[in-house]
Amino acid sequence: METRILIADDEALIRMNLRETLQEQGYLVVGEAGDGQSAVNMTRQLRPDLVLLDVKMPHMDGLAAARAIHTEALAPVLLLTAYSSRELVAEARDAGVLGYLIKPVRDAELMPLIEVTMARWNEQAGRKKELAQLRDRLETRKMIERAKGYLMDSQNLNEADAFRKIQQLAMNSRKTMREVAQAIMLAQQLVS
Repeated sequence: METRILIADDEALIRMNLRETLQEQGYLVVGEAGDGQSAVNMTRQLRPDLVLLDVKMPHMDGLAAARAIHTEALAPVLLLTAYSSRELVAEARDAGVLGYLIKPVRDAELMPLIEVTMARWNEQAGRKKELAQLRDRLETRKMIERAKGYLMDSQNLNEADAFRKIQQLAMNSRKTMREVAQAIMLAQQLVS
């Protein structure tokens, strides 16, 4: 599947050159923007796999656009700029930029940077998903433990029997153990 890229640069000639280079390298350019705000809006709408942003653009500069795109976790951002000051690089890093390319862009540098950036983005997405799953499992375990404790106290059950009761209720009602535990705790709140 082709990598879908959005280009944002206030200079139409640079956008055209980038589009041609990217297409020659097998990428699909799904949109072009001439300012940062349009780049953010188009990223929200088109959901590209990668966004190439110039730093100096009207309405919203590339760093502010990168920060917005990163905050919403819409796509990885590569920053294109003629500037390489340490301060600008630090700002780009803090804005969530995953790659930094100095203009004029050399065709040979573009593909490796895009591929490495995409790999890092996918690794980050995998870690975020794994973390969310771990948090969900922990919350489920906590909920089941609370419900089990309530059943042990209110029905004078031992721990194994309280767990089996939650398990049995889940199977009989075709619900998850977490949903049953939540229902038990809700019922406990109504009784209290």
